[in-house]
Amino acid sequence: MMTTADDTRTRILAAAQELFAERGYALTSLADIAAAVGLTKTAVAYHFHPKDRLAAELLAPAADDMLTLLGADFGGDRRATVEALVGFVVRHRAVLRLLMEDIGRADDAPPGSTGEAIRTFRDEVLAKLIGPDPDDEARIRGWAVLGALQWGVVHTMDLPPERVHESLLRATLAIEEL
Repeated sequence: MMTTADDTRTRILAAAQELFAERGYALTSLADIAAAVGLTKTAVAYHFHPKDRLAAELLAPAADDMLTLLGADFGGDRRATVEALVGFVVRHRAVLRLLMEDIGRADDAPPGSTGEAIRTFRDEVLAKLIGPDPDDEARIRGWAVLGALQWGVVHTMDLPPERVHESLLRATLAIEEL
């Protein structure tokens, strides 16, 4: 049975995810989230202070899926790898916007930071796409796929997930020439 506190946390998380996706993490305050759920800023802060605790809780399901994706063995099947990656980014596009645009600039991230974890994930996904000893063409295609996925999900939050998935899958398969 869900308690009132659990319901409040759930409502806060839902509002935060929506506002972060719409405005970005940096431009969304605890007061904005409070207004969206009809609470005071103090009430939101009681559940999630500092604001990065909200982000951490929103990231948890994506992190679990990320570990599953990284642990998957696609047996060298590039198409299966791309399809799994597209499914992941569309399923977690609100969280990816938070990661990509607001929390971590992966290349500048210090050791032990969220940005370092993002960089590690990105590099491991790239390795799955391009293999252990890629030529220049494979490296270019791999980075093009990651770029298309990143920008494709970050800037299409207003579109239905099914439409984004279908279009991104076609685009990334075309980049990979599959």
